[in-house]
Amino acid sequence: MEFFVNKHSIVRQIWGKSDTILFIFAGASAEFALSKAVDWLYFTGRLPSDPLGRLFSTVSYARVIVFSERQAALRAIDTMAAIHAGVEAKRGMSIPDWAYRDVLFMLIDYSIRSFEVLERQLSKVEKQEVFDVFYRVGSRMALKDLPLTFDAWETMRHEHLHQNLQHSHYTADLFSQYRKHLGAVRYRLLLEAQILVVPPRVRQLLGFRKISLLNPLLGVYKLSRNMKVDWLMKSLILPPKYKDVIRALDQVPAG
Repeated sequence: MEFFVNKHSIVRQIWGKSDTILFIFAGASAEFALSKAVDWLYFTGRLPSDPLGRLFSTVSYARVIVFSERQAALRAIDTMAAIHAGVEAKRGMSIPDWAYRDVLFMLIDYSIRSFEVLERQLSKVEKQEVFDVFYRVGSRMALKDLPLTFDAWETMRHEHLHQNLQHSHYTADLFSQYRKHLGAVRYRLLLEAQILVVPPRVRQLLGFRKISLLNPLLGVYKLSRNMKVDWLMKSLILPPKYKDVIRALDQVPAG
């Protein structure tokens, strides 16, 4: 059986742990709020009304792509493309090409950054592997002007971060929604996780400090994973409504 992502790929390691996935979407939630195309997320109303539900919906598609056989993964990608086409039809305009690329670039960047925060530094070959997987996703969605190599992606990513982000009233509103849905303590944890993984440009626009308060706690958390008591810590900080959903992210699909 042919899989979309090789069974021994670093991408499966990254997307096979709830910890890494949560950090990926902590970073993405910060950057989404700064996107000049964030009005598209407000058009559907799903992100501001249910940011956590939107997160896990996106996670489910990503995991199907990463862990499924090739044809099932391609169907999932085609479904995502069709959903976006439907939103464009309802609004009567197209989502900008650069906005599609930005979302793809976030998945690449935060996959790498999150794994390196929680596990270890990735080699250039492993980073190229992450890029290759999401390049194939973007290619299947017929995204335009995609970089062809990891090095070219790094250059374009830097350009996009400086061209396509701004602090707007949407930014303030989205962070207000995050706080509303998470509560004060969990919202503070989200901010500290974002500080750990976002690029300097995002940190600058959001007025974040350079050092996260979670830095000293990472060693303790990694030790708790080795001792198999990390879920005791997670149970204290995760919203009860989503504990089962998040626990399921650690159950790597067969194949």
